[in-house]
Amino acid sequence: TAVFSIALAAVGFLNPTRRGSLLTGLVMIYTFSGIFAGYVSARLYKSFLGKEWQKCTLYTGAIFPGVLFLFFLLLNLVLKVYHPEAFVSFGSICILAFLWWCVSTPLVFIGAYFGYRKDIYEYPTRINSIERSIPQTGPLGNEHLLFLCAGFMPFASVYVELFFIMTSLWMDQFYYVFGFLLLIFTIAIITVSQLCSLILYYQLCAENHRWWWQSFVNGGSMAVYLFGYSCWWYPHIRAKRFSVTTLIYFGYMFIISGGTFLMMGTVGLFSSFWFIKKNVWFHQGGIEFATWVCSFFSYMNI
Repeated sequence: TAVFSIALAAVGFLNPTRRGSLLTGLVMIYTFSGIFAGYVSARLYKSFLGKEWQKCTLYTGAIFPGVLFLFFLLLNLVLKVYHPEAFVSFGSICILAFLWWCVSTPLVFIGAYFGYRKDIYEYPTRINSIERSIPQTGPLGNEHLLFLCAGFMPFASVYVELFFIMTSLWMDQFYYVFGFLLLIFTIAIITVSQLCSLILYYQLCAENHRWWWQSFVNGGSMAVYLFGYSCWWYPHIRAKRFSVTTLIYFGYMFIISGGTFLMMGTVGLFSSFWFIKKNVWFHQGGIEFATWVCSFFSYMNI
């Protein structure tokens, strides 16, 4: 959704000078991308030997949009009480609910139907039925430390552009450089992929096989820095202490940070899975792919 929205804005289809066009395009792209979410979630769930794919599909189509919708309703209720001129009408809310339940959710189930009919993602090695114990490790085995370190570099790659985005978002200024934003977004994705692969390599060297959730949270850790940056940036809007503006600001920044966590976490998870598959494949061919990757990272001063 983010890639398509930024790309369309970069080529001029979503022009910020047309009021509401960017937000409308973002909502519509997210709605129709439900088919891809259902496909990927169902196929991944099947790869984990899950049997209740209907429940998994329902969670995919309901949890994150439901949380967003609930936050939106609460913030909109606050606006109705204190700033009625900024209140979103009941008709618009009904349209959003219709797009969610009558368009996005059915598309999620359609995508899940095709995803569950596909073959599972192939694992590069045989899975042992007996879970091995994980030996004690040093600082590189500290999950909390890795979580904090993994998010710093991706956040640093978008730090400068983030200031202009925040200024445009909260200080009523236009944002035009979507082409540059697409470049920055691509750099952030590449950085997350590289760091998660590098952390996974050291994690596997330490004989730690519990990498699935760790790779996901490592990729999403950038969102923690994003929300921390929003706390630092808050005085720029010159809002009164504990005002409605404060509630709206932190409410929407929490939503944005949560979406960033899920997006970058997915990037970290699938890039780590790709890294393992290629590492084993190259290793079986006589070349250890991980060694080449780490040498490349060292050359790039990462």
